[in-house]
Amino acid sequence: MKDHSWYAHYPASVPNNVDVTAYSNISDFFNESIQKYGDLPAFECMGKSISFRQLDEMSAQFGAYLQHELKLKKGARVALQMPNILQYPVAMFGVLRAGMVVVNTNPLYTPKEMKHQFNDSGADVVVIVANFANHLEAILPEINAKHVVVTELGDMLGGLKGTIVNLVVKHVKKMVPAFSIPSAVSFKQALAKGQKHKLREEKLTLDDAAYLQYTGGTTGVSKGAELTHGNIVANMQQISAWMKPKLKEREEIMITALPLYHIFALTVNCLCMLKIGAKNVLITNPRDMPGFVKELSKHKFSVFTGVNTLFNGLLNNPDFKNLDFSALKVAVGGGMAVQKSTAEKWNSVTGTPLAEGYGLTETSPVAVCNPIDGTERIGTIGLPVPNTEVMIADDEGNPLPLGERGEILIKGPQVMKGYWNRPEETANVMHGEWFKSGDIGIMDADGFVKIVDRKKEMILVSGFNVYPNEVEDAVASCPGVLEVGVIGMPDDKTTEKVVAYVVKNDNNLTDKDIISHCRESLTNYKVPREVYFTNELPKSNVGKILRRIIKENHIAQGGK
Repeated sequence: MKDHSWYAHYPASVPNNVDVTAYSNISDFFNESIQKYGDLPAFECMGKSISFRQLDEMSAQFGAYLQHELKLKKGARVALQMPNILQYPVAMFGVLRAGMVVVNTNPLYTPKEMKHQFNDSGADVVVIVANFANHLEAILPEINAKHVVVTELGDMLGGLKGTIVNLVVKHVKKMVPAFSIPSAVSFKQALAKGQKHKLREEKLTLDDAAYLQYTGGTTGVSKGAELTHGNIVANMQQISAWMKPKLKEREEIMITALPLYHIFALTVNCLCMLKIGAKNVLITNPRDMPGFVKELSKHKFSVFTGVNTLFNGLLNNPDFKNLDFSALKVAVGGGMAVQKSTAEKWNSVTGTPLAEGYGLTETSPVAVCNPIDGTERIGTIGLPVPNTEVMIADDEGNPLPLGERGEILIKGPQVMKGYWNRPEETANVMHGEWFKSGDIGIMDADGFVKIVDRKKEMILVSGFNVYPNEVEDAVASCPGVLEVGVIGMPDDKTTEKVVAYVVKNDNNLTDKDIISHCRESLTNYKVPREVYFTNELPKSNVGKILRRIIKENHIAQGGK
């Protein structure tokens, strides 16, 4: 597999290889950006911005608090459980600069999920937004973390505005259930205490752990992917090289609606944009679509990332099409398949192609991406990023000929060190140096890769493989369909049958309309046998439709 056909087809503006060891750790690159961009705005949220210099000062205070007040040592794990607010980058960079490990946690976790992740990671500290502190209180006696830092949404908005936001969130919107954690320290107190000390920046190597990034748990117990400074630096360098043809230092405005605790936004939005001095606009609640669109109207944004459901939601908002897209240079979709109908509509409305990329938590995350220089191919996830090899393999890990379907295997410096304290699980997903993605794909003669579907979600109909992505793409193109999730269910005659769950935006749409539409583009055994309408589909924290939950709900409701 040394002679890869895609190298000959790389965009001329993107190198085959980049220096993935340009920095000895994340703090090195962070310090470089602080020196270069100083007073430029680094992050903005709810109308309040902080500069690179302020980010430097406050993250140093938080790191010093961990070192000197809590007496934590290099390698200690600190769990962060916050949505997109200014406190997140301050805390995250503080943890990393102090030589500690960030444990990213979804704020929407149940107490049971929180308990598993905190105990599995061995977190010493939990930094949590007050809205979910009642869940932490419920499990506090059962976890090993000794320290708790609580922050309120408006804590970094300053003065009267911050006070008003906190009052409204707590007393008007009733979004902060009562809790009592007497030992907790407020985020503001932590910074004030840290200000009394000097941060001791630890000497870190590329082999040191930077993040414990937990998988979604869609296939069993959630596991912590141990991502090193080397993994993250490598992927940041790879993505930066990929986007360099379009983006300029000091000029870009990135819209970050995906949560920073998710690996996609963490690497692509947070770190890559910090490297070029871009302003990152943090969207705290993108599910409030009217509020999101109103916020977008305030910015001449140039870079936009999201998942298919987010783009689809925006495109179905009547005010979105009236925004000013003149500065938009790059739009990238990931996290789940970008449907063809969504990509085409996005391009029509914004005038900018929606380039699909691909990666996993275990690959830090980006492994493959469409070029952004006009040579992208809709319907594919693009080409491997620099320093990365991709192989389509059979079940034994042997390479398959071009054009054949098989599992996507990935090799590169962004592949995780392994699953935290789970050597057997790690061995199950590694084939030598190759990471087994669990996704089925095809590579064409030019090296462009197309995702077919998750290996475990493939539907077997009368001996034929049916991939939910393909069926979902067909259903999504039917007029009146807003969202769709496709599952397979047991069937006495055909082994499994195709079942579709649809959210519609046209009340006149019927199941017969959808089935008839699908017959125009799908062979008969791929056409849904049953179509159910629902008000909403279960989604992950970034908006990825969870077929596993659809299936569980279907069975619970007596479906067969």
